[in-house]
Amino acid sequence: MPNKFKYFLLNLINLFLIQINLIKCQNQTDQLNNQTNSSTNSPNILPLQLKIGLLFANSTQALRLLFGFAQSAPAINLAIKRARNESLIDNINFTFTWLNCNCDTSLAAGYTNKLFLDENVDAIIGPPCVTAALVAGYDASFYNFPMFLWGATVAADLFDQNVYPTVTNINSNTKMLAIAVQSVIWEFQWKEISLIYIQDDARRACGYFQKDFEDIINPSSNITIVFKMEIYPKMESIKDAIKELKNRSRIILTCFDNNYDRRNFLLAATDMGLVENNDYILIIPLLRNQGMLQMVSIGRNGSKYDGFWKDTNSTNDGRDADALKAARRSIIIDLENRSNAQIDSFMGKMYAEFGQSPFNCSDSCMGGPEDQNPSSFSRSLHDATYAYLRALNNTMEKFGYITKEMARNGTLITNMSRGEFQGETGNVIFDQQGNRQPIFYVTMLDASDQPQVVAEINFVSNNTNLKKRYTDESTIWVNSNGKRPLYKPICGYTGTDCPPDMTTYIIIAIGLVVLIVLSFTFGIGYAIREKKKEKRRLTKECIIPFIELRNLKEIKNNDGSNIEINKSLRSIQSISNLSTNTKLTANIESKKLETENYSHFLYNREVVFGIKYQVRVRIFNEDLTQLRKIKQLDHDNLNKFCGVCTDAPILYGIWKYCQRGSLKDLIAKEQYVGDSFVMFTLMRDIASGLIALHGSFAGAHGMLSSENCLINDRWQVKISDFGLNMIRESQPMSKRKLLWTAPELLRENNRKGTKEGDVYSFAIICCELVNRETVWNGVEREDDVDGLF
Repeated sequence: MPNKFKYFLLNLINLFLIQINLIKCQNQTDQLNNQTNSSTNSPNILPLQLKIGLLFANSTQALRLLFGFAQSAPAINLAIKRARNESLIDNINFTFTWLNCNCDTSLAAGYTNKLFLDENVDAIIGPPCVTAALVAGYDASFYNFPMFLWGATVAADLFDQNVYPTVTNINSNTKMLAIAVQSVIWEFQWKEISLIYIQDDARRACGYFQKDFEDIINPSSNITIVFKMEIYPKMESIKDAIKELKNRSRIILTCFDNNYDRRNFLLAATDMGLVENNDYILIIPLLRNQGMLQMVSIGRNGSKYDGFWKDTNSTNDGRDADALKAARRSIIIDLENRSNAQIDSFMGKMYAEFGQSPFNCSDSCMGGPEDQNPSSFSRSLHDATYAYLRALNNTMEKFGYITKEMARNGTLITNMSRGEFQGETGNVIFDQQGNRQPIFYVTMLDASDQPQVVAEINFVSNNTNLKKRYTDESTIWVNSNGKRPLYKPICGYTGTDCPPDMTTYIIIAIGLVVLIVLSFTFGIGYAIREKKKEKRRLTKECIIPFIELRNLKEIKNNDGSNIEINKSLRSIQSISNLSTNTKLTANIESKKLETENYSHFLYNREVVFGIKYQVRVRIFNEDLTQLRKIKQLDHDNLNKFCGVCTDAPILYGIWKYCQRGSLKDLIAKEQYVGDSFVMFTLMRDIASGLIALHGSFAGAHGMLSSENCLINDRWQVKISDFGLNMIRESQPMSKRKLLWTAPELLRENNRKGTKEGDVYSFAIICCELVNRETVWNGVEREDDVDGLF
C-alpha cells in the first residue's frame, strides 16, 4: 500500500511539472509573437518564412538611374511596411537574395534558374528589362513559380497568359498605348501621319510600340503612315529626318526611350522651323506615369519633377525657351499619374530607407554623386511588390491558411493577384486575364505653359473610351491660334492642289477688251486641263491597277487547264532545270509562285514578278516623273521596270520576269559558275549594267546584291530593283540584305547609295562567283549574321 501511494504521488508531481513547462513555453511564444510584425491570433500557427529573389540592372550609371539595386530596393521595404500596416501579411516573414542581370538575356535566364534551383526562392520580383523578362518568364512558367515584373517590361508578348501563366506584370503594354494613340488621332480626324522613333538598349519600348502601332492601324482604320524612320540619337540625324518629313506630314508621331533624345528632337523641331507657324503637331506617347514632367536631380539626396522640355544636365545649355516652343505644339499620351505632392512624399520615404536593413546600401555603395537618388522606376517596384503581398493575403483569405507550397505555386499566386488597389503608379487594376487595365491621360500645355489634361482614355470590356475634359475645342488649341491643325495643307505641300486664284486676272480684265479676257480665260482653263491630263497620263504609265495583275498562284489553283496559264507556269518552272534533284523540281513551282518577298503575276499576257514592300508610301508628282524615267531605261543588262501597284493589299514594284532566277540562286546550286568563261561573262554583264546605271539619271543602285542580279533564258544578267528610292527609304531592311552594302553607307544609313558603294557590292558578288558560295554562307558558318552588325 505505501508503494502504490508513492507511485501515485510521483506521477502526480510529474504531471504538475509538465503542466508548468507547457504554460512557460506558451508564455514565451506569446511574448515572441507580440515582438514581431508577423504575429498571429492563433498561437499554435508558426510564422511562414518566405525567401524572395530579386533581379536588378546595375552595371552602368544609365542602368542604375533606371533600375539600380540601391536606388530601387528601398521601395520593397515601403511596400512591406504598407502591407503590414494593413494587416495583409501578419503571419509571414521574408528574407531576400538579389542578383544583377544587367538587361542581359543570358544572365537573366541563368540567374532565374540559379535563384529557383540553388537559392530555393519562393518568388522572383524582376527582371526590370523587357528582353530579359521575355526570357526569364519562360523559366517561371516551366517551374511554375511566381514572377512579378516591374521597370520597363512593356512588350505586349509578356501579357500572353498562355505563354506566361505565372507572370504578373505591374506595367501596361505598348499595344494598349498604340490603341490609345489611335483613338486620339481618330478624335481629331487626322488621316495622314509620320512616325519617328529612337530606341535605346535598356528600355526598348519604342521598338515594340512602332510595331504594335503599325499592326493596329490596318487599312480599315483610315490612318496612313506617309513617312516612317528610325533615327540615330544624334542632332544631325534628327534634323535630316525632320527635313525629309517636313513636306510630307503635319502630324508627327514620335517615340523616345530616353528624355535626352526627346529634348533634342524638340530643339531640332525649333531649329528646322516647325514651330514658326501653327501647322505642325508632335504626338509623344509614353508609359512612365509622368505626363509632361520628368524627374530632375537637385543635388545629393534630392530630386524634383519639372517640365519635360527642361535641360536636366548639370551644365545647362540655356535653350529651355527653344525647347518650350516645340513643347507648346506637343500632345503627350501617358499613363495616369499621381500628384506632385504624392510623388514627393514617396521620394522622401525612399531617401529615408537608403541604407536600411535588409539591403544596407547607401552613399558609396550606391555609386557616384549622380547615383544618390531613387531610380526612375522605383515606384513601379513598389507596386509590383505590393501586388505580390496582396496576392499572398488573397490566398490566405480564400483558403483560410497559406503554406510554403501554396506560396510557391505560380499559377495560384498569379490568379490571386487579380483585383484593384491604389499604387504609387496610379490606380492598379488587374483584369481576369491578368493584364493591367491602364488609364491614359492626354496632356497639353495651356496658355500659361502649365500641363492640362484634355482627355482621359480607359478600356472597358475591350472597348476604348475617350472622355473629353473640355467643351470648347478651341480652348485646347490656345497655342495654335485656337484652331485644330490640319493633317495636310489645303492646297497640298507644293501648293499646286488648289486651282489658281483668278482675282488678279479679273482686275486686269477690267481694263482689257472682252476678247482678250475670254482668250486669256480660255488659255488658263486649257492649261489646267492639260496639266490634269498629263498627270493622269503619267499615273497610268507608272501606276498599275491591281485588277490588271493576275496572280499565277491563284490562277493555277482556279484555272490550271488554261493553255496560256500553263505556258506561264512552265516559264516559271524552267528555273528548276538547273537542278537534277527531282524532289526540288517537283516543289519549285509552288515555292517560286509566292514567297515572303515577291509574287508572280500575269500582266499584259507576260509573266512579271512583284517585289513586296512592307510600307505604304505616298506617290507624289515628282515621284511619278522618277518612275517614268526608270521605265524608259533600256539596256541589255538592266531589267525592265513595269511600274508600281499601290492599290493592292501590299505595295508591289513590278519588274519583267527572268526565267533563270537570281545569281544568288545559281551560286547556291553550284552549277555552271565553276567555268571561268561563265564567271567572266556574268561579271562582264554586271559591270556593263552598272556602267549604264551610273551614267543614267539614277546615278547609283544603292542595294546591289546577287539577289537582284537576275538571269534570263539567254544566260544574260539583268540588274533589277533600282531607282525606287522613295520606297526604299521607308522599307525595313533585314540585316542579311545589308551584307553587300559598303561600310560607309551603313554608318550613314544611306539607302540611296553611291557609285563607290555599288563597286563595293560588285566586288562582293565577284567573290561569291569565285568562291562559288553565297555571301556569309549560313550552312557552313556557326556565326549568326546578326553578329556582324
